[in-house]
Amino acid sequence: MISTDLSVVLPEITLAVFAMAALMFGAFAGKDKVAPLLTWVTAAVFAGLAIWIGAGVDGARPAFGGLFQDDPFARFAKVVVLLSAGAVLVMSQDYMQRRGLLRFEFPILAALSVLGMMLMVSAGDLMSLYMALELQSLALYVLAAMRRDAAKSTEAGMKYFVLGALSSGLLLYGASLTYGFAGTTQFAGIMEKVHHGEMPLGLLFGLVFMLSGLAFKVSAAPFHMWTPDVYEGSPTPVTAFFATAPKVAAVALLARVVQDAFGHVPGDWGQVLAALAVASMFLGAIAAIGQRDLKRLMAYSSIAHMGFALMGLAVGTVAGVQATLIYMAIYVTMNIGTFAFIMSLERDGKPVTSIDSLHMFSRVSPGKTMAVLVLMFSLAGVPPMLGFFGKFYVLRAAVDGGMLWLAVAGAVASVIGAFYYLRIVYFMCFGRDGEVVESRMSPAQFVALAGSALVMLVGIFNLFGIEPLAALAAETLVR
Repeated sequence: MISTDLSVVLPEITLAVFAMAALMFGAFAGKDKVAPLLTWVTAAVFAGLAIWIGAGVDGARPAFGGLFQDDPFARFAKVVVLLSAGAVLVMSQDYMQRRGLLRFEFPILAALSVLGMMLMVSAGDLMSLYMALELQSLALYVLAAMRRDAAKSTEAGMKYFVLGALSSGLLLYGASLTYGFAGTTQFAGIMEKVHHGEMPLGLLFGLVFMLSGLAFKVSAAPFHMWTPDVYEGSPTPVTAFFATAPKVAAVALLARVVQDAFGHVPGDWGQVLAALAVASMFLGAIAAIGQRDLKRLMAYSSIAHMGFALMGLAVGTVAGVQATLIYMAIYVTMNIGTFAFIMSLERDGKPVTSIDSLHMFSRVSPGKTMAVLVLMFSLAGVPPMLGFFGKFYVLRAAVDGGMLWLAVAGAVASVIGAFYYLRIVYFMCFGRDGEVVESRMSPAQFVALAGSALVMLVGIFNLFGIEPLAALAAETLVR
């Protein structure tokens, strides 16, 4: 029944109607004059939808003949996406407004991108997967080039668009091969084709091409080439957005594709994901050592962390998917606090992102230094911070899943990566004397920084109850 299908996708319909209504309101109500209001309203809509979805019905509800899947796995990912996107919008409003970058299109593009992410994690068909992915990506291309008077921002948008088109081509080619050899675009139908644990060689090629296209979206090595330049060239709030919600949606989509469509052959795609995980962890850990810009450093940090997330998926078990979901929730929280701090850095009213500007920052603001110290230790995986337990979950899942070598590689990469996180702390507390950078924080940014640091400390006791929710989501996906 169409009415039943519409009730399943009602949160997505609500967000789509809001985005279109906000676009009309902004166009006719004075454009940039209403930008701050639209930003706050959009964040409130995100929060309301997260509560609505989180408190929704239990169980799985397919819609439109399997094109759309509403289950605990999708709901978990949607709540993380919505809350992280709302947090980034709120803490970005002051930064964008003070630098003349806050246009009414900013929250609308964010809303359209989040709509694509919500559809991505619920995709049950290759066609709905591609449409959702493009809806998300097209909005992000524009966001990357939002600072039109800056060459780096324009370059970031162009690089992201061109390389994104390449990844879409790989994904489409893989989808066409999959359809040709499976005879269907639905994940359930593809699963039946490989029911006996074997699949045609053409279907395997289709899977590899699709994984390559999706690896671009999670910025996994060797498909990471766009990440440092786009992170550096985009406005810092846009970079914060890139580093949070889209990563969760892309990892969730990748998990759904491999489990819902190719779940009977984990040995085939598990090797590919394991190779991507190792390459990402070591490239992110080593390449970040030579970076002198905070946003580029966070780009390589993102690549490394996606390697750890892929480690959980590579195992192909319920524990592995659960570990990945927990890891992504912790990763997003750490990044929100870190980017709230980066947004506050300025000198003579101009934003500063150089690592060298942090020398002896503790003299200016010991409280913010302590919060950043907690976040850096957590990103590095130093116990007893919550980031350590995120890595512990995926490493344990790899060991239990018979991939001891992958867990060892992850531990080595984590030790290497700890260097550049701890170097930031060293600069802030024991660096050379000189002109100290200023830190101008809005109340929202301060709450984001302090709240994220507090979560990294307090969350070690019960993970705020997300462990059983992630377990339920994983059990729904892995069958």
